[in-house]
Amino acid sequence: MFPRVQPRRSPKGCLTLCLALGVGLSLSASAAQSGLAYLGEELKALQADPFANPGLLWVDRGEALWQAPPAPGVPACASCHGAPENLREVIPTLPRWNPATQRLENLEGLIRQCQSERQHQAPAPFESEALLALTTRLAHGARGLPLSAVVVPEAAPALARGEAFFRERRGQLGLSCADCHERYNGARLRGDRVSEGMINGFPIYRLTWQTLGSRHRMFRWCNEAVRAEPYPFGAEPYLELELFLRHRGAGLPLETPAVRR
Repeated sequence: MFPRVQPRRSPKGCLTLCLALGVGLSLSASAAQSGLAYLGEELKALQADPFANPGLLWVDRGEALWQAPPAPGVPACASCHGAPENLREVIPTLPRWNPATQRLENLEGLIRQCQSERQHQAPAPFESEALLALTTRLAHGARGLPLSAVVVPEAAPALARGEAFFRERRGQLGLSCADCHERYNGARLRGDRVSEGMINGFPIYRLTWQTLGSRHRMFRWCNEAVRAEPYPFGAEPYLELELFLRHRGAGLPLETPAVRR
């Protein structure tokens, strides 16, 4: 059910671990930058190539799923919503607060809600090919639009919790998201440059995964990297973190499907 569209601080980081991993201490500029800015020229060219970008395979799959009824007698997504581009103004505002449910909803959640309530089908599992394809097709239709900074007053507590999650150290390594993506962004880590952790390219095709992945998959991967127990896909803490990161990266244009290491 897709409704109508209605400064960062510098935290203390974990210097000891960064030095142990061989991370350089050169810092990036303070202006928000997409992860694209931290890639080498080869990967930048791969993302920009309309034929070679591997994430575009999911765009094509998503278009086919959008147009086809999931079962006999069941309306296709296109029957209600028309072209995916009709929802392009919604995509940069997600996740956002739903006053009816009194909770945040993101793109995956909206798709699953439509599948369950409108198509009367079992919702696609998180990280399934079908859900990734539909998510990528919709986000691709909004490419170039800036992430929204708008957060309604009702969502302010969720935004604050999302920022607290971003800045809280966790796991056996005692690292926060902010340690890597604010204090040491631009630094070298085993040949890669640490980005600012922006989410304007998701779903992304990640070379490490050799497949496409959602924002929540990236959150889980980061939690595991610092040896912290990850939350389930769609969990409230990840939705709140997603809201904060959308607000933090406001103004960055959507790049879906981005290519990352």
